[in-house]
Amino acid sequence: MTTKIIARKNLENISAYVAGKPIEEVQRELGLERIIKLASNENPYGYSPLAKEAMLSEMEQTHFYPEGMAPALAAKLAEKLQVEKDHIIIGNGSDEIIRLLTKSYIEPNDEVIMPDVTFPRYETNTLIEGGTPVLVPLIDGIHDLQSMYNAITEKTKMIVICNPNNPTGTIVEKAKLTDFINKVPKHILLIMDEAYYEYVNDNEYLETIPFLNTNSNLVILRTFSKIYGLASLRIGYGIMHPSIIEELVKVKDAFNTNRLAQAAALASLDDDAFVDYCATENEKCRKYIENELTKMELEFYPSHANFLMIKLNQHGKEIFEGLLKQGIIIRSGHLLGYDQTIRVSIGSQPENEEFIKALQKLIG
Repeated sequence: MTTKIIARKNLENISAYVAGKPIEEVQRELGLERIIKLASNENPYGYSPLAKEAMLSEMEQTHFYPEGMAPALAAKLAEKLQVEKDHIIIGNGSDEIIRLLTKSYIEPNDEVIMPDVTFPRYETNTLIEGGTPVLVPLIDGIHDLQSMYNAITEKTKMIVICNPNNPTGTIVEKAKLTDFINKVPKHILLIMDEAYYEYVNDNEYLETIPFLNTNSNLVILRTFSKIYGLASLRIGYGIMHPSIIEELVKVKDAFNTNRLAQAAALASLDDDAFVDYCATENEKCRKYIENELTKMELEFYPSHANFLMIKLNQHGKEIFEGLLKQGIIIRSGHLLGYDQTIRVSIGSQPENEEFIKALQKLIG
């Protein structure tokens, strides 16, 4: 007989993160050879050839531990972003930095204000540390900044804004966000998650890095997983005041990012042409899907990222399962907080065309 060992009480109401179904899993389950995965906002164009060359070269050093703070990558990012090197911390994906922030700053009963619905790891990491998530509903898929500001109490330790927001893809109006950043009390950490930053092409999008000079509580998160196509290598970064980084380093794993990831990310920063190509193709393909959805009289949130959240007249799980049988993996909205929706990542044009045909077949 096995005796169950009781885990931390904070974990009682926390569920494991449900990622988009892997291609290999669907192939095993359905016996299909060809699968189109449009579920995890990955880059359909792969990654920079420069990154491949760098990884092949770095493999010769695999038997040595990597540098714990990835100084070469931090220095190159600092130069590219025109910030000081000590304002950069490299993470095992930007989601690790979210975890480091809650681990460093959140104590039991501290409150963290965040939109509802958004990337679920903000809430999960808050709960793990015994904090209280304060969920503020979106308005038409967009952050309600006024209500988020009104939610501030003496217990508020952190506020999180995802811009563009996942899963809706929407952005926050520039003037409203500027005002919000400037009026949030400086003793409250303000986290700006900009994982999809490179995809945005809109004058209403706010460049937040200049605010670091006057807002020492501001933390900006970005990643190499999306437009740079290095999702499996798990590497992202945060831009923030050095005093915050000093605290994060105390709880960071000694070697949190591996040699290949550091080398690939470093080389990727030299390939602006690849990034520009991916952004251009993404916008073109997103508009194609939007036009087809409009013809089908389906509504969707105005996305500025590499995915679309589509509104349906039925449960998203039904469409998810129907598409899966046709070898197309998307995300059902019931896993993301919106039952009658699906979220589809923007693929290559042939993939997008197959998705539209399959969707038309399902909804008639």
